[in-house]
Order: sequence, then structure tokens, then C-alpha cells
Amino acid sequence: MLIGIAITTFLLMLIALLAVPVSLSYWVSWRRALQGNVQVRWMFGLVRVQLPVARSKPPTLKQQTGSRKKRTRKPSANKSNPLAAIQHKAFRQRVFRFVRDIWRAIHKQNLSLRVRIGLGDPADTGRLWAVVGPVAGMLTVVQDTSIEIAPEFNDAVFELDSSGNISVVPLQMIYLTFGLLLSLSFWQGLKRIR
Repeated sequence: MLIGIAITTFLLMLIALLAVPVSLSYWVSWRRALQGNVQVRWMFGLVRVQLPVARSKPPTLKQQTGSRKKRTRKPSANKSNPLAAIQHKAFRQRVFRFVRDIWRAIHKQNLSLRVRIGLGDPADTGRLWAVVGPVAGMLTVVQDTSIEIAPEFNDAVFELDSSGNISVVPLQMIYLTFGLLLSLSFWQGLKRIR
């Protein structure tokens, strides 16, 4: 009897703690090196955690040329096809619904994202922009955000500036994730990859 009461009390306390929103304030910048600041607040500001952003060093010219030489692909023995899952309509609809529900569950304030992408060769950048451009166009109309993704056709560049305040309820995220994991169409789509 006492064990049942203890377990019930523990579960109720755990659910109550997971129902308290977690807030994340951040700014991240990538211009030859990663810089940023991330702060997590919980229990209405009583618990504050400052997360270090790993500062990366800009690559030297020797590292850049060395990484270009090693870009040969080896044929893989395991032939998985990730596009097969996307071709499955029920899987695609379930994943889009999950992403939509997660996006709606996140409370956003002053969320901004600025990205500049270039591959150095205008033709390669044009091919990349053929994929990224429509997505960037759709993202510019997303509510509660300021998103701007732009191509750079002349130089090889990747620049990122992002900042914002995000608040989530962990219990709601767990519920949405379990809903995805318990979906039959999700597992059928994953099965098609193999």
C-alpha cells in the first residue's frame, strides 16, 4: 500500500516537473569561427544554466587543401535508400505533421536566422540554390520569425547569424515524440529505407 502511494506520488511529481516550461535564450554566429551564447532557464528562472558554445578555430589553408583531397567516396556494402521513405506518402504526411506540431508547440520570441551560402563555383551554387531556394522562400513567411537565406555565387562562404528566445513544455514534446514513435506509417517508411 505504501509502495503504491510512493510510486503514485513520484509519478505525479515527475509529471508536474515536466509540465514546467523550459526557456532557451541564444545567439550563435559563424563567420570563419563559431561564437555564441546559450542560456537555459527552468522553474520560472530559479534554475539557470549557461551552456558553453564550442569555439572553433578557423581552418588553415593547409587543412582546407588537405580536406579537398580526401573527398573520395568509397562504395558502401550496405545499400540503404533514404529517399524510399520519403516516397511513401503516409510516412511523409506523418513526419510533416510531427514537424508542424513541434513547430506550433515551441513558443518563439524574436527568433531570427540569417544564412549566406556559396560554394565558390557559380554553377555548383546554382544547383544548391535550386534545392535551398524554394525552402528559403517558404521560410520567409513563417510567423513569429525573421528568416533570410541568401546565395553567394562568387565566393565559397558559409555565414550564419541566429538569435532568439524559445520556450517549450517538456511534457508536450514527449507526448508528440511518442505519438510519432507509435505511428505505424512512421515505421513502415523506415522499413522501406533498408
